[in-house]
Amino acid sequence: MVTAQRLPPSLTPLDAALAAVLRDVGPVQPIALPPADALRCIAAEMPALRAYPPHDVAVSDGWAVRANDLVGASSYAPLPLAEPPVWVAAGAAMPEGTDCVVDADAVDTSGPLPQVLAEAIPGQGVRRAGSDIAAGRTVIAAGEPLLPRGLLLARAAGLQMLRVRRPRLRIVNIANGELTAQLIADTARLAGAEVVGIEAAPDVAAIANALEPDGCDLMVMIGGTGVGHTDAAVNALARRGALIAHGIALQPGRTAAVGRIDASPVVALPGAPDQAFAAWWAIALPLLDRLSGRRARKTLALPLERKIASGVGVAEVVLLIREQGSWTALATGDLSLDAIARAEALLIVPGDAEGFAAGRVVDAYMLRE
Repeated sequence: MVTAQRLPPSLTPLDAALAAVLRDVGPVQPIALPPADALRCIAAEMPALRAYPPHDVAVSDGWAVRANDLVGASSYAPLPLAEPPVWVAAGAAMPEGTDCVVDADAVDTSGPLPQVLAEAIPGQGVRRAGSDIAAGRTVIAAGEPLLPRGLLLARAAGLQMLRVRRPRLRIVNIANGELTAQLIADTARLAGAEVVGIEAAPDVAAIANALEPDGCDLMVMIGGTGVGHTDAAVNALARRGALIAHGIALQPGRTAAVGRIDASPVVALPGAPDQAFAAWWAIALPLLDRLSGRRARKTLALPLERKIASGVGVAEVVLLIREQGSWTALATGDLSLDAIARAEALLIVPGDAEGFAAGRVVDAYMLRE
């Protein structure tokens, strides 16, 4: 019989646990992916783009002409053209020697010679070469997530492959943590990770066998981190690799643990969704961002509508929503699923603070990027 590992009498400060597990962790090597598979991945360094469109194109259907040939033309004084104009469709390349597009009714072709009935200016009805994408521009800065608008540039420029960093994440779901495991997997994919999920029975041997570092850059266990008789995740981590800390000064999520197997960092999240969500944001997501080479996440600084009270010694996760230009706390320390779903931002009150006074401006991580 395996005795459950007990929490230590004193909890490890969140900053200390995070610094220890982040030590020597760097960005993974870039890989090449087609645009269809690169959504949400974190961009690596990419080559400069060519100009797009590569030449002047018509914005709409009409007659391609030269503006100087139309000077003085009107419906009262039609101007005959020496040569018939060329009809172009929207998106077509502009013919040589033309610089504008006029509507169909601006040219009368019923007589022996075509006649222009209106003036035009150079560039009218034309999208200039390089007006959508300037030559030398990059798809997106390295360290930023690839979103649909960035992929639009890549496809327009004709890029077949994109250089990205996509960490490989293995989620080991222990016992009855399906809801939590799905939450973490969905959140990890949004953060640009390649996710593989496996199940493990709640005993030390089964969990240890599932903690295989080959083929992954980060491992996350779901459940089995508490002090019950079947909570064996931490013992399995200690058997298979190195346990850095079990019992983090974080509320919710204090039964979380961090460790390492060979060079791969391991985070053990509690099975309850709210505790796992908090520990994911406080510990696992910073690891994933370091592996992907992501730039600092977006924050928004707003004043607090009301005071946030927090106990000294434990970092507390606060969920926030915007109301009339201020942050309002939806939940502090104890997070309902409804609050998690509704929250716009997340704030971690440091363990050495008693909270924040009303009116204080705080930087909160945006949950809806």
